Amino acid sequence: MNREQLYDIAAGWFEGRGWKPFPFQTQTWTAFLQGKHGLLNAPTGSGKTYALWFPVVLNYIKSNPEYKTKHKPGLKAIWITPLRALSIEIKQAAERVANDLGTQLTVGVRTGDTTAAERSRQKKTMPDLLITTPESLQLLLAAKGYDAVFKGCQAIIIDEWHELLGTKRGVQVELALSRLKAIAPKMRIWGISATIGNLQQAMEVLLGPESEALQNSTLIRAHINKKINVLSIIPDKMDAYPWRGHMGLHLIDEVAKIIKQSRTTLVFTNVRAQCELWFQALLEKYPEFAGDMAMHHGSISRETRQWVEQAIRDEQLRAVVCTSSLDLGVDFAPVETVIQIGGPKGVARFLQRAGRSGHRPGEESNIYFLATHAIELVEASALKRAVQETVVEDRVPYLNSWDVLVQYLVTLAVSDGFYPDVIFNEVKSTFCFQGITGDDFQFCLNFIAKGSQSLQAYDEYKKVEIEGDGKFKVNSKAVALRHRMQMGTIVGDAVMNVKYFSGGHIGTIEEWFISKLNPGDVFIFAGRKLELRRIKNTEVLVSRADPGAKAKHASWMGGRMTLSAQMSELLREELYAANGENMSKELQSLSPMFRRQRKESIVPQANEFLIETFKTREGFHAIFYPFEGRYVHEALASLMAYRISLLSPITFSLAYNDYGFELLSDKEIDMQQVLDNELFTPLHLHHDLQASLNATEMARRKFRDIAVIAGLVFTGYPGKIVKTKHLQSSSQLIFEVFRDYEPDNLLFQQAYRETFEHQLEEGRLLMALERIKQQEIVWKQCEKPTPFSFPIITDRLRERLTSETLAERIKKMTASYMKGI
Repeated sequence: MNREQLYDIAAGWFEGRGWKPFPFQTQTWTAFLQGKHGLLNAPTGSGKTYALWFPVVLNYIKSNPEYKTKHKPGLKAIWITPLRALSIEIKQAAERVANDLGTQLTVGVRTGDTTAAERSRQKKTMPDLLITTPESLQLLLAAKGYDAVFKGCQAIIIDEWHELLGTKRGVQVELALSRLKAIAPKMRIWGISATIGNLQQAMEVLLGPESEALQNSTLIRAHINKKINVLSIIPDKMDAYPWRGHMGLHLIDEVAKIIKQSRTTLVFTNVRAQCELWFQALLEKYPEFAGDMAMHHGSISRETRQWVEQAIRDEQLRAVVCTSSLDLGVDFAPVETVIQIGGPKGVARFLQRAGRSGHRPGEESNIYFLATHAIELVEASALKRAVQETVVEDRVPYLNSWDVLVQYLVTLAVSDGFYPDVIFNEVKSTFCFQGITGDDFQFCLNFIAKGSQSLQAYDEYKKVEIEGDGKFKVNSKAVALRHRMQMGTIVGDAVMNVKYFSGGHIGTIEEWFISKLNPGDVFIFAGRKLELRRIKNTEVLVSRADPGAKAKHASWMGGRMTLSAQMSELLREELYAANGENMSKELQSLSPMFRRQRKESIVPQANEFLIETFKTREGFHAIFYPFEGRYVHEALASLMAYRISLLSPITFSLAYNDYGFELLSDKEIDMQQVLDNELFTPLHLHHDLQASLNATEMARRKFRDIAVIAGLVFTGYPGKIVKTKHLQSSSQLIFEVFRDYEPDNLLFQQAYRETFEHQLEEGRLLMALERIKQQEIVWKQCEKPTPFSFPIITDRLRERLTSETLAERIKKMTASYMKGI
């Protein structure tokens, strides 16, 4: 069957639905059928699923002309998705094509949610098309005889590659691909990615640098000019002194109005705690939403999440309050409106969320932006421009993730075993390990077979045996079981299952939150008021609480996000525009705040770096405004505090947000001395960071995750999860042993490297200091706090006061600062 005939089959299917294939879809089909590898850059809701399922099915028809009567069994294609929630959607799309064309092809899903019965069926007979996650793919590589399963595989498609790139899950995929390329040489590798700044590099990471696949590859871009309308929700009265959270729930009536006007609305929050808070607040103020509104985030039970997803498709719900659990490509055709609560902190994330509305080719996307404090309206203005210019972030890939490599080697040893020479060349062909040396690889082999230099005396670290012919193999069933249970690279805080005392699963919550509650305490989770009855192993047993009872909102670690480098730059440019003529509607609405800021201090220009100092009853404040995001500010605050203390002994308390940082002391800082001594110099940055931040403590915490991924500590069997504090103490002990006896241990060194590169973003910090060096430093001695400083000061108060007391205190502070206008 020639290509024209195959295209006629595909075009006929599209016509039957009243559609027409996009040029990018036909380009992808052509490249795939020519045997090419590649990366498809297409936004959510553009028809990207059909761009790559169709050629897989057409390729099967081409190789089996009697496809309608004769079915050739065996795995033909694997579709990897980062989110389990997407698998149902993709399965439906694949089945639609396979069934409508009468191919007899079967489609199966293999994720953590797959039942034991289904897994056992797949063991006997693999489906033709398998949808799975990076973790489940690794589990398949840990099965005996995996090469026979994969050898006939014609294609592997990695969906949402931009989400995996720059994470250790992406490294897992790179390693799995290096093995699959060797087993199934005819396999085509394709990635699907939303727009990111480094698409060419993303393809190189996917296919392997200098690989044959990269030489025979193509990057296809879907040029779909989807119009995105960003509509800011601007309050009637704008406070001159903004503070975090005050504009959020104050605008609940505006949100309710939008929900009532739309058929279906997704309300996106950045974190789970905020999601719970908004859901509860909307229900309390608008009880008529009960039954028409639901909540969706990663800690709610799977059944509830799937019900919510289906209810959106069936248009049974008016609104869903959700987190990034609904960011990615789940296909909800009818969603009309999206509301973003608070700055999304990144352009790519915002575009992804905006794409959820009008989630069909050719439709416009409407996204409302609700700022949770006034300065976030500057972010809204910057995002409007970013949407027009499509400026998006790079995703920086990981290098030398030894913990993931160690886990992968044990995975191969658990299945059929491996010969080091063969695997070394495969590993070296990946982007992550392109610089690996023979010594590095030997360290990893010694680590899994002997337990590394300093742990050789302990048998539990000797997992892999070396057989007579040099093959590395796990022969212990106990080691294999423990390894299979702990595979993966996502290490969070220990989670506990929340269940009703009478039965019924509600979801999962982090151990650290529950550990602060006593039996009888009431907390709000999954939109319900629950009373803690007792804790049994890893189960939190609850009952429904009295609706009038005072309750705490459930919260999660990592509850704050930081501005991306791209977003910081856009924000600075937008802020500098506040000094110009052509201001956006958002910036115009902030006129009272800018007026007040100019009265007390200045709004900095592009060539200026602002420092403000003033005294309150709390002490002497020094506020610096790099506008670089909270993680960079956290490191900068510690760095400046350390460098100032070298000039004269002084202690500070630190506070920071996305816009700046504060040093507060009971002694006045000699700011002239700070400027004269060039304390913003990028010189000696690494040394000063290590000295100022207690880098050892941060590396020790980072090492906990590395130790879990590398299998140095065991997180426990189902129902008997090891507590976080015990995990921390076990990994700390090993950390101390490596520090004292084996400082050149690659995993130990990795903990420091990741602390500086990923947590402290040292590269970005260096660039920020280089930029400040070029700017003119403007030091303003103010009489009282300025509007720019207010959110930072109130953030510090938030740690000490309840929300009611905080609101009261802020009212008084604002009144006192506004005197004399």
